[in-house]
Amino acid sequence: MIRYTLRCDKGHDFEGWFRSSDAFDTTHAAGHVACTQCGSVAVRKSLMAPAVPAQSGAEPRISPMEAALQALRREVEANSDYVGLKFADEARAIHEGRAPGRAIHGEARPEEARKLLEEGVPVAPLPFIPRQKAN
Repeated sequence: MIRYTLRCDKGHDFEGWFRSSDAFDTTHAAGHVACTQCGSVAVRKSLMAPAVPAQSGAEPRISPMEAALQALRREVEANSDYVGLKFADEARAIHEGRAPGRAIHGEARPEEARKLLEEGVPVAPLPFIPRQKAN
């Protein structure tokens, strides 16, 4: 498969996937490549940068969203106590006054989190990918 960045005569940019360069040429010549925004078939290939894998040892590039999630994780971890798999029990104990009030983070099964919310315990899921566990 080959991915082309395409542009119509109205200036709209979009991507198209084709089996090969010849498949693009044949499909385009038949008038079957149309702009995804306006439907124009006056489409041409746009300038593209090849997808080159990062050099070994080079830092991988991350999206702005991934960078924001990493910053959020650092903030949470720096300003709360990690309670691990005891999160549901500890959150409930804090809410009921049986444990000192403080910010915590940890893991809970979806049904545990749902129960906490039903009980009025203020919790929120965080969109973090679990860290890799090492031996």
